Amino acid sequence: MKTKNKLKTIESKTNKTTKPKATRTPKKDEKNQKESIPIENGDIMENNDKNELSCLECGSTKPIIDHKRKEIVCGFCGFVMDYNSEDMGHEWGTFDHEQRDKCTSGDAPITDTINDNGLSTMMDGSNKDIYRENMPARNRAQWYRLRKLQRQISRNGDTESLAFALSKLGLYSSRLGLPRSVRESASTIYINAVENNLIRDRSIEEVVAASLYLACRRCQEPRTLDEIVAVSRVSKKEVGRTFRFLTRELHIILPSISPIDYVPRFSSELNLSDNVQSTAIEIINEAIQNGLTIRYGPTGVAAAALYIAGLLHGEGKPLCDVADIAGVTEVTIRNRFHEITEHLLLD
Repeated sequence: MKTKNKLKTIESKTNKTTKPKATRTPKKDEKNQKESIPIENGDIMENNDKNELSCLECGSTKPIIDHKRKEIVCGFCGFVMDYNSEDMGHEWGTFDHEQRDKCTSGDAPITDTINDNGLSTMMDGSNKDIYRENMPARNRAQWYRLRKLQRQISRNGDTESLAFALSKLGLYSSRLGLPRSVRESASTIYINAVENNLIRDRSIEEVVAASLYLACRRCQEPRTLDEIVAVSRVSKKEVGRTFRFLTRELHIILPSISPIDYVPRFSSELNLSDNVQSTAIEIINEAIQNGLTIRYGPTGVAAAALYIAGLLHGEGKPLCDVADIAGVTEVTIRNRFHEITEHLLLD
C-alpha cells in the first residue's frame, strides 16, 4: 500500500505543468519618470521603423551612441545594447592646442613632405609625463637613454639625406610663397627620382630645385626659372638640365604656359587695378590669336601687356619696375611693346 501511494504522488508531481514565472514589464508612467543618463560626446540615435532597437532591461527605444567608447547605450537605464559600433562622429579640424586635446579621434594625414610619411613616432624631449606634469628625477635618466636608443635605431644614411632634401624643399617653397599642393607634388617627384636612382652625380639642391620647378609647371603655378634659381642658389644651367632630365625619365607631360597665368601676380606686385589686369588679358588674347606669342617667352609678353594696359588706363609704371618684377630685361619688354602695338593697331 505504501509503495502504491508513493507512485501516485510521483505521477501527480510529474503531471503538473510548470507555470512560467511572470516577468514584470515596466509601465509607461515609470518610463517617463526616469531621467536619461547623460553621456559625454553622445548623440541620440534615430531608429528606423524596420530596424528598431529596444533595451532588453527596460524596453526603452531611445538608445544613445557613445562615440568615445563606441557603444550604443540605453538612455534610461544605461544598459549596453551594442559595442564596437562604427564611429559616425565628425572628423574635427584643430586650430590650437586646446582643440587638439579635445579632438583625439583623428590621426594626422599621410604626407610625402616628411621622410617617413608622418607615420613614425618620436619621444618628446621634455621631461613631462602624459599629464604634462614634471617627471620624477629617478626616471629622467631612463627616458634619456631610451631617447638616445631610438635616435640610433632610426638613424640611416638614406633617411637622413631624404629628410634633408625635403626640408630644403619646404624652405624653398616657403620663400616663394607656394601652396601646399605644389610642395606635395614636388616631394612626390623627388621621392620618385630617388626610387629610380636618378639623383646620382647630382647635388641635392639641384634636384630639389628642379623638382620644385617641375611641380610649379605641373600644378600651373606660374613661377619662372629665375625665381627658383634665386631661392635655391644653384646655377640656372644645372637646374634647367636636371629639369629636362627628370621630365624625360619620369615621363611627365607638362601643360603649356600661357602669358595670362603671370598677369595676376605681376599686376598685384605692381599695385595695378582690376581694369588694367582685364585689359592686359584682352591684349594677350588678341596677340595669341594673331600668332604674336609663339616665338617669345610668356613672361616678356605678360610684362609688355601690363605695361601697355597701364598706359591706356593712365596707371603707367616705369619700365625698370616692370622688368624687375617680371624678371626680364627692359629691351625685351620694349621689343614686345612695339610688336603688339603695331600689329594690334594700338594708339
